[in-house]
Amino acid sequence: MMFGPILTDDGVLFRLWAPFHRRVSVKLEGAKPLEMRPVGDGWHHCEVSGAGPGTLYQFVLPDGLEVPDPASRFQPRDVHGPSEVIDLASYGWSREAWTGRPWEEIVIYEMHIGSFTQEGRFLPAIERLDHLRQLGVTAIQIMPVSDFPGRYGWGYDGVLPYAPDSSYGRPENLMALVDAAHHRGICVFLDVVYNHFGPDGNYMPAYAPLFTEHHKTPWGNGINYDGEDSGPVREFVIQNALYWITEFRLDGLRLDAVHAINDDSQEHLLHELSRRVRAAAAGRNVHLIVENEDNDSDILKRNAERAAPLFTAQWNDDIHHVLHVAATGETFGYYADYAGDVAKLGRALAAGFVFQGEHMPYRGRPRGKPSAELPPTAFISFIQNHDQIGNRALGDRMVASRPKDAIKAITAVYLLAPQVPMMFMGEEWGAEEPFPYFCDFNEDLNEKVRKGRREELSRLPGFDAEDLLDPTAHSAFASAKLDWSKLADASSVDMLGFYKTLLEIRHRRIAPLLQGLGGKTGVFRTAGSAVAVDWTLAGGVQLHLLANLTDQERSISSQNKNMEQIFACGSINRGRLAPWSVIWSISKT
Repeated sequence: MMFGPILTDDGVLFRLWAPFHRRVSVKLEGAKPLEMRPVGDGWHHCEVSGAGPGTLYQFVLPDGLEVPDPASRFQPRDVHGPSEVIDLASYGWSREAWTGRPWEEIVIYEMHIGSFTQEGRFLPAIERLDHLRQLGVTAIQIMPVSDFPGRYGWGYDGVLPYAPDSSYGRPENLMALVDAAHHRGICVFLDVVYNHFGPDGNYMPAYAPLFTEHHKTPWGNGINYDGEDSGPVREFVIQNALYWITEFRLDGLRLDAVHAINDDSQEHLLHELSRRVRAAAAGRNVHLIVENEDNDSDILKRNAERAAPLFTAQWNDDIHHVLHVAATGETFGYYADYAGDVAKLGRALAAGFVFQGEHMPYRGRPRGKPSAELPPTAFISFIQNHDQIGNRALGDRMVASRPKDAIKAITAVYLLAPQVPMMFMGEEWGAEEPFPYFCDFNEDLNEKVRKGRREELSRLPGFDAEDLLDPTAHSAFASAKLDWSKLADASSVDMLGFYKTLLEIRHRRIAPLLQGLGGKTGVFRTAGSAVAVDWTLAGGVQLHLLANLTDQERSISSQNKNMEQIFACGSINRGRLAPWSVIWSISKT
């Protein structure tokens, strides 16, 4: 690793890439600054005898500004305070033989550490892993933990990407969570943000060319991945990905908003990152997930061996939108583009994206590329996630306002479909706690956030209300914390049992049929507002879905008598499918 302190035999070698300055100092807490030695190409080094794990330090720029290490491993006093030297190699891993799980076995559970438990820290989360294992979860996906300013936040405004946020605990505590998950056969994925840095606590532009005017993003100037002196910037980010995979033994990463990563280099940053992560993880099952608003299917393509050389899968907003519209009837904002045609549901299930190059009215331009050539496991499906809940004015979940029959129907669709499913924390028992956007910047930035969210989401209902929820208030964060005591409620017990049943069927009957799939596995047909989808899976086994996601009976062609029904909620009688009915069957060709 090029960045961060190195423990030596008698001390610590401190390193900083600061090409804007000829002279830089390092200051250990309680001591005078020590001038660092320029070693070429903008690098400054200083070896300090007697320093070691626990030493607190900052770098001092020529104008006297004291800054944290951009590759700090821990910030005990938040982003503006000193960095702490950490000996990551001293952690005693107990699952040395863990190599991860094949992608076909993955069932993802997205969580926000700060609100997953009342304590909001890494170690208390361990106590809930048995619940997840018994549910049928095989991977947790943790929202970003890189150090962000303030007491609480979603994590997408991190500024120190190597340092787990101190509000969640120490780096060793995150390692303990990973180790405990592996003990239970659960993979750990981490959400990482390489498209922008947060606005508060990012000191790097004061001493290095982190940003470039050549590219623009929704957050301002783009990150300098292809301009002058961009080499160390690229390394800073790519080595961060390697750091999480190797030092913390994570099983994969979810890369946020890759459509906003602009790079004109001969090898795009995303390609280089994927290549090097996969090389470093040789012999392990490591999975790379993207969020890509442009629905660019090219980065998901499989090779001749039907493996994913770049990225394993993408969050598929399209399948969320069609299922959400079916269950809620909402047609505001981008939901309008997914309403009024059940064929869109069929297309999302059978071929991945709804928009595969067609004009999308909400965006005002074409969206997506053809996706039918991809296997269904290239797509991650969900009915809730942090964005889709948090983009609502009150951060309210569907279950808070929709009948359970509707929620159960769309759940039965996405948990048993061949796409890889992802739950959002608490969904499995029908948790009604909201998940609004929340952050804790300085007061000037807080006001900009309040104003900015009103403007950015003005086309969605509720954001013009005078009493709009304040995302910077502690009450917004507190409202998102899961109330685990509600697991004992009768309604929670019923919903949890429903989820367990579906996931048991998935692991036993469907996951074994997903390995080695190619493209064009699914076809669909519609009958009025009902949809039927058929997938050809491994060994020539066919998976069949009949779904009526409406509150009225619908006609549908009868099922083949050779089909084996593996799950049903609702019923079919004389060619009529009852409201909110979902029927899954299997047959052999």
